[in-house]
Amino acid sequence: MKLKTLGMGVAALALAISGASFTAQPAFAAGKLTVSSPQDPGSWDPIDTFLVAWAAVSTNIFEGLTYRGPDLKLVPGLAESWEELDEGKRLRFTLRKDVKFHNGEPFNAAAVKFTFDRLLGEEGAKGPQRSNYIVIDSVEVIDDYTVDLKLKNPDPVLLTKLAGYGAMIVPPQYIAEKGEEFFNTNPVGTGPFKFVSYAPKASISLAANPDYWGGAPKLSELEYRFISEPATAVAELQFGRVDLVIPPTIPIGMIPTIESDNNLEIVSVPGPTVDALRFNTRDGITADPRVRKAIIMAVDRAAIVQSILAGQGAEIASFQSALSFGYDAELKPLPYDPEGARKLLQEAGVPEGATLQIDVRGNDATMNEVAQAISFYLQSIGLNVSVTPHETSTLINDIIPQGKTGAMFQQKWGGWTFDYDNTAYAMYHTGEKWNPYDKDETLDKLLESQRPMTDRAEREKVLKEIGAYVAGKALELPLYNTNAIYAINKRVKGFVPAPDTRLKLNEVTVE
Repeated sequence: MKLKTLGMGVAALALAISGASFTAQPAFAAGKLTVSSPQDPGSWDPIDTFLVAWAAVSTNIFEGLTYRGPDLKLVPGLAESWEELDEGKRLRFTLRKDVKFHNGEPFNAAAVKFTFDRLLGEEGAKGPQRSNYIVIDSVEVIDDYTVDLKLKNPDPVLLTKLAGYGAMIVPPQYIAEKGEEFFNTNPVGTGPFKFVSYAPKASISLAANPDYWGGAPKLSELEYRFISEPATAVAELQFGRVDLVIPPTIPIGMIPTIESDNNLEIVSVPGPTVDALRFNTRDGITADPRVRKAIIMAVDRAAIVQSILAGQGAEIASFQSALSFGYDAELKPLPYDPEGARKLLQEAGVPEGATLQIDVRGNDATMNEVAQAISFYLQSIGLNVSVTPHETSTLINDIIPQGKTGAMFQQKWGGWTFDYDNTAYAMYHTGEKWNPYDKDETLDKLLESQRPMTDRAEREKVLKEIGAYVAGKALELPLYNTNAIYAINKRVKGFVPAPDTRLKLNEVTVE
């Protein structure tokens, strides 16, 4: 079986053919789909996470006012329509009628207000999502099915943000009755599948919502198993105990094994996910920008993409993909120049054999291979490098946010809005969860200045300036943008791969 690589136009066509739009379907559901996901997000509350692994599951449980499918087009979700008022400082949403949460309580304007008051209040302040929505000043209920978001200033990305993560609409009565902790592990939304059970670090089970406003799902059951080890996930796929393995599980080296099985296939689509090794700019030798630039120059990233990624990715100069608004095709990465790197280390007074540690996700087989290659490159310029794998949730929820990394640490980012702001603000603005080391007033001002801009060309110019500024400061070693690689059993029909791994599976069937 040959590798299928789908461009965005083909993905859009597949979406139309599969009928994955909001059209009513027969109230018949049969069959179970079992999905392997590499990570348990630990909480199912929309305001608690940034993880793609959360969205891969929760897109089937929760919904936002807007929806963005695999074709990346923004369409109505729980809102039938919207309009801009007051020169973009007020968004008025007309809501769908006769929509119910899985527990039976009605979806209405009060639920929308509760969701955003909660997100922007004390509960939201505990999680990583709040900063994406701070442009919202208040929420005003006009009537049961009309609600206004009053904005501090226009936000050109807000409608896209409303399609994911923290903006998912949650049930007020259920949370009031059951409490926040219970909601974390017993989610209730309005989506096509209902929560059934959750076994932490093992699985989550969902059942079809026959009363779904978009039509009953074609599947009766949907189970996600959390399998962090790629070899185990592939073995389960081969034995038929898993039907679909989602990104970023599949290492490049395992693609031939999957392709050789007549019952399986690989489906690959261009995606927004980028990988970098970010620097500890506060401590040790990497506090010196000359050392950071030397490290970047010592690594042949083009060779890594060619030899390790086997064409399933592209080299990047900034921490975003070519699909991202704000991407600058003219920005070039520092060249591969080992001799120049050695000179910079000498200028910085770094002794031969100086040590540094690279922290990576232990279940990311591709990155572990890349990190070993990088360690060899750095050893060639006189640095003594160790690669330390960590359990993914520990690395991203504790080690990075608390500023406890080594000299370099892996950052994998989905960039799900396909807008550089979503990545850059989270990575570089002072005080953000993913920025434990840097405080840069100039960069903060640049990041803040582009958010209210309604002139698309002017905003793009500032985003490109941010990319160039970060590259000039050498805040990270940009590596590559990878395709979203799915492995699937051929008995699964109607599957449309999502570039951002946010899979809505109500149109899928299993033979």
